[in-house]
Amino acid sequence: MGVNKHKAHVLVIPEDGANRQLANGFALVPGLNSTCIDVRPEAGGWPKVLSDFKSVHEAGLRKYPLRHLVLLIDFDDAVEERTRRFKTEFPPDVADRVYLLGARSEPEPLRKACGLSLERIGTGLANTCVDGTPGLWEHDLLVHNQSELDRLTASVKPFLFR
Repeated sequence: MGVNKHKAHVLVIPEDGANRQLANGFALVPGLNSTCIDVRPEAGGWPKVLSDFKSVHEAGLRKYPLRHLVLLIDFDDAVEERTRRFKTEFPPDVADRVYLLGARSEPEPLRKACGLSLERIGTGLANTCVDGTPGLWEHDLLVHNQSELDRLTASVKPFLFR
Protein backbone atom coordinates (compact mmCIF):
# COMPACT_ATOMS: atom_id res chain seq x y z
CA MET A 1 0.00 0.00 0.00
CA GLY A 2 1.32 3.44 -0.85
CA VAL A 3 1.53 6.34 1.54
CA ASN A 4 -0.26 9.64 1.11
CA LYS A 5 2.63 11.87 0.06
CA HIS A 6 0.82 14.97 1.28
CA LYS A 7 0.55 13.68 4.86
CA ALA A 8 3.35 12.89 7.27
CA HIS A 9 5.02 9.62 6.26
CA VAL A 10 8.25 7.64 6.37
CA LEU A 11 10.06 6.00 3.47
CA VAL A 12 12.59 3.33 4.39
CA ILE A 13 15.39 2.65 1.91
CA PRO A 14 17.07 -0.65 2.85
CA GLU A 15 20.54 -1.45 1.54
CA ASP A 16 19.84 -5.13 0.98
CA GLY A 17 17.44 -7.97 1.63
CA ALA A 18 18.53 -8.46 5.24
CA ASN A 19 17.86 -4.80 6.05
CA ARG A 20 14.54 -5.01 4.23
CA GLN A 21 13.55 -7.94 6.47
CA LEU A 22 14.36 -5.80 9.53
CA ALA A 23 12.27 -2.94 8.14
CA ASN A 24 9.38 -5.25 7.24
CA GLY A 25 9.37 -6.62 10.78
CA PHE A 26 9.34 -3.07 12.13
CA ALA A 27 6.35 -2.25 9.93
CA LEU A 28 4.40 -5.25 11.29
CA VAL A 29 4.23 -4.10 14.91
CA PRO A 30 0.67 -3.72 16.24
CA GLY A 31 -0.26 -0.09 16.69
CA LEU A 32 1.83 1.12 13.78
CA ASN A 33 -0.07 3.26 11.29
CA SER A 34 0.75 1.23 8.17
CA THR A 35 -0.57 3.98 5.89
CA CYS A 36 2.32 6.19 7.02
CA ILE A 37 5.29 3.92 6.23
CA ASP A 38 6.62 2.55 2.97
CA VAL A 39 9.48 0.08 2.97
CA ARG A 40 11.00 0.35 -0.48
CA PRO A 41 12.79 -2.45 -2.37
CA GLU A 42 16.43 -2.98 -1.45
CA ALA A 43 18.81 -0.58 -3.14
CA GLY A 44 21.66 -3.02 -3.78
CA GLY A 45 24.43 -1.87 -1.43
CA TRP A 46 25.18 1.18 0.67
CA PRO A 47 26.80 3.12 -2.24
CA LYS A 48 23.53 2.70 -4.15
CA VAL A 49 21.55 3.94 -1.14
CA LEU A 50 23.69 7.08 -1.17
CA SER A 51 23.47 7.61 -4.93
CA ASP A 52 19.69 7.02 -4.87
CA PHE A 53 19.41 9.57 -2.09
CA LYS A 54 21.15 12.16 -4.25
CA SER A 55 19.43 11.30 -7.54
CA VAL A 56 15.88 10.53 -6.36
CA HIS A 57 15.09 11.07 -2.70
CA GLU A 58 16.61 14.49 -2.13
CA ALA A 59 14.16 16.01 -4.62
CA GLY A 60 11.31 14.00 -3.09
CA LEU A 61 12.07 15.43 0.34
CA ARG A 62 11.88 18.92 -1.10
CA LYS A 63 8.66 18.21 -2.99
CA TYR A 64 6.97 16.56 0.01
CA PRO A 65 7.85 18.49 3.19
CA LEU A 66 6.08 15.95 5.43
CA ARG A 67 8.27 13.08 4.19
CA HIS A 68 10.88 11.48 6.45
CA LEU A 69 13.54 9.20 4.99
CA VAL A 70 15.26 6.33 6.79
CA LEU A 71 18.40 5.02 5.11
CA LEU A 72 18.95 1.51 6.50
CA ILE A 73 22.50 0.35 5.81
CA ASP A 74 25.26 -1.96 6.99
CA PHE A 75 28.01 0.08 8.62
CA ASP A 76 30.54 -2.72 7.98
CA ASP A 77 32.43 -1.81 11.19
CA ALA A 78 33.09 1.71 9.86
CA VAL A 79 30.36 3.64 11.70
CA GLU A 80 32.13 7.00 11.98
CA GLU A 81 33.51 6.98 8.42
CA ARG A 82 30.26 5.86 6.82
CA THR A 83 28.20 8.29 8.89
CA ARG A 84 30.47 11.16 7.85
CA ARG A 85 30.31 10.10 4.22
CA PHE A 86 26.51 10.08 4.19
CA LYS A 87 25.89 13.16 6.32
CA THR A 88 28.11 15.34 4.16
CA GLU A 89 25.69 14.56 1.30
CA PHE A 90 22.57 15.64 3.22
CA PRO A 91 21.72 19.23 2.23
CA PRO A 92 20.84 21.45 5.21
CA ASP A 93 17.29 22.09 3.99
CA VAL A 94 16.36 18.37 4.22
CA ALA A 95 18.94 16.92 6.63
CA ASP A 96 16.61 17.11 9.64
CA ARG A 97 14.27 14.60 7.92
CA VAL A 98 16.93 12.06 6.90
CA TYR A 99 17.98 9.33 9.33
CA LEU A 100 20.88 6.92 8.92
CA LEU A 101 20.45 3.64 10.82
CA GLY A 102 21.89 0.15 10.68
CA ALA A 103 23.85 -2.62 12.29
CA ARG A 104 27.45 -1.81 13.27
CA SER A 105 28.61 -4.63 11.01
CA GLU A 106 25.76 -6.39 9.19
CA PRO A 107 22.33 -7.76 10.22
CA GLU A 108 23.43 -11.42 10.13
CA PRO A 109 25.65 -11.23 13.26
CA LEU A 110 22.76 -9.47 15.01
CA ARG A 111 20.41 -12.28 14.00
CA LYS A 112 22.84 -14.88 15.34
CA ALA A 113 23.44 -12.99 18.59
CA CYS A 114 19.71 -12.52 19.26
CA GLY A 115 18.63 -15.97 18.08
CA LEU A 116 15.68 -14.41 16.23
CA SER A 117 14.73 -13.93 12.61
CA LEU A 118 15.51 -10.51 11.16
CA GLU A 119 11.80 -9.79 10.87
CA ARG A 120 11.26 -10.58 14.59
CA ILE A 121 14.21 -8.35 15.47
CA GLY A 122 12.58 -5.55 13.47
CA THR A 123 9.32 -6.04 15.33
CA GLY A 124 11.20 -5.97 18.63
CA LEU A 125 12.92 -2.73 17.65
CA ALA A 126 9.55 -1.16 16.80
CA ASN A 127 8.03 -2.31 20.09
CA THR A 128 10.75 -0.53 22.03
CA CYS A 129 10.01 2.66 20.07
CA VAL A 130 6.35 2.36 21.03
CA ASP A 131 6.89 1.79 24.74
CA GLY A 132 9.94 4.02 25.13
CA THR A 133 12.28 1.34 26.45
CA PRO A 134 15.69 0.82 24.83
CA GLY A 135 15.36 -2.97 24.45
CA LEU A 136 17.27 -4.34 21.46
CA TRP A 137 18.55 -0.86 20.58
CA GLU A 138 21.02 -1.32 23.46
CA HIS A 139 22.63 -4.31 21.73
CA ASP A 140 26.32 -3.76 20.96
CA LEU A 141 25.61 -4.00 17.21
CA LEU A 142 22.89 -1.29 17.39
CA VAL A 143 23.76 1.07 20.26
CA HIS A 144 25.61 3.48 17.92
CA ASN A 145 22.19 4.42 16.45
CA GLN A 146 21.01 6.15 19.62
CA SER A 147 21.28 9.80 18.54
CA GLU A 148 19.63 9.08 15.15
CA LEU A 149 16.98 6.99 16.87
CA ASP A 150 16.21 9.83 19.29
CA ARG A 151 15.79 12.28 16.40
CA LEU A 152 13.68 9.83 14.41
CA THR A 153 11.43 8.90 17.31
CA ALA A 154 10.81 12.53 18.25
CA SER A 155 9.86 13.32 14.65
CA VAL A 156 7.73 10.36 13.59
CA LYS A 157 6.26 8.76 16.70
CA PRO A 158 3.30 11.18 16.83
CA PHE A 159 1.98 10.05 13.42
CA LEU A 160 3.54 6.61 12.96
CA PHE A 161 2.21 4.95 16.10
CA ARG A 162 -1.44 5.01 17.18
